[in-house]
Amino acid sequence: MSQASEQPKGMGRVVAASFMGTTIEYYDFFIYGTAAALVFPQIFFPALGPAAGTAASFATFGVAFLARPLGGLVFGQMGDRIGRKTTLVTTMLVMGIATVLIGLLPSGDTIGLFAPIALIVLRFLQGLAVGGEWSSAALFVVEHAPQGKRGWYSLAQTLGTTFGLLLATLTFLITGLTMSDASFLSWGWRVPFVLSALLVAVGLWVRLGVTDTPVFKDAMAKARDAKATKAPVRELFAKQGREVFLASGSVLMWLSFFYMGAVYLTNYGTAVLGLSKNSMLTIQFIAIAGCIAGQVIGARLSDKIGRRRILMLGNGSAVVWAFVLFPLVDSAVVWLVGVALTVTLFVVGLSNGSTTVFLPETFRTSYRSTGTGVSFNIGSVVAGAIPPIIAAPILASHGSIGLSIMLAVLAAVALVSVIFMRETSKNSLYEAHDEAKAPAATPPVTN
Repeated sequence: MSQASEQPKGMGRVVAASFMGTTIEYYDFFIYGTAAALVFPQIFFPALGPAAGTAASFATFGVAFLARPLGGLVFGQMGDRIGRKTTLVTTMLVMGIATVLIGLLPSGDTIGLFAPIALIVLRFLQGLAVGGEWSSAALFVVEHAPQGKRGWYSLAQTLGTTFGLLLATLTFLITGLTMSDASFLSWGWRVPFVLSALLVAVGLWVRLGVTDTPVFKDAMAKARDAKATKAPVRELFAKQGREVFLASGSVLMWLSFFYMGAVYLTNYGTAVLGLSKNSMLTIQFIAIAGCIAGQVIGARLSDKIGRRRILMLGNGSAVVWAFVLFPLVDSAVVWLVGVALTVTLFVVGLSNGSTTVFLPETFRTSYRSTGTGVSFNIGSVVAGAIPPIIAAPILASHGSIGLSIMLAVLAAVALVSVIFMRETSKNSLYEAHDEAKAPAATPPVTN
């Protein structure tokens, strides 16, 4: 039986471990973003007033992105030295503990300055965890999957990210619809955070039941002296430093569009356009379906026509769409806002569906976890943390056209980065990068 057609033993549990674990981790990560947009200005920054409180709230949201490269480095090296499975279990524990503690944290009116300080520390821990989670879960399923189907199987991790946002949005929507605004502000917002404890318990049970990847086991068997795993970060930048920065650039579009669409526009719709909280949550819930459709199409086609073509299509479309998005949103017509967010997240999903397999395939086995984590999380800082924070001053100075230009520039950089990268869909994860068949300076090739 060929490798491409082989159904790996235990692949169902691997898929479940990747999907469920990532769903839970990103549920924890995204409920913070939703709460930061809706309630944290009043809960933790009441003395600052609405505008400054919102800015401070989004600043704490951005703290996690500053922690993500560190998380990618720490947990990436753990994955390369100890194993992918150990990393996945550790990141879930860190994320779960931090999330539950946020839900139990007293407000600023109760403990004063200690509330926002504790919030920042816990958000930093969330950033560390998710910084290791994305890359670890991505290559865990990719390294288990047969060649020729890696894009399809990587959907487990890709969809887990989106279902985490879907679950977070649904939880807040149900909470908001079943209680008054006063009750939601007083204690209702805490429910999604505390519920995380149950989800983490389920996720740990699933992840503890899987074995490490065959690619990692093979690499360890061939490197009994452990030379390949002593300094993965040094080896990474010495041998594939160019790919680290190109890979970081390749994710700028979908990360910036994702966090602007999923987090910033929730606040924009309520605070600037005057739409109700529940209307924006409903729009977001529907738009996530568009993201899922894009992810399925992107992952499936990436196996058929290549990763780079899908990413170039998504990034190129986003350059144009950036100038359509805000005119539709600024109409303040609910269905037009819904169309705007749905198309935005569809384009995000198209690129995201290919990225999840493209980045792990780009790096060699001995430092694949480190390379995937570092490159993805550098891109996350630039595209995930900065845009929501600077969006308010750009809007005040230049209007929504300024936001369109910002997103278009990020999409253009992502497009150029992908153009200068190599196609990876035909690579063998066991051999292609370990043999170093081509020098780093070789011009990019097309499919």
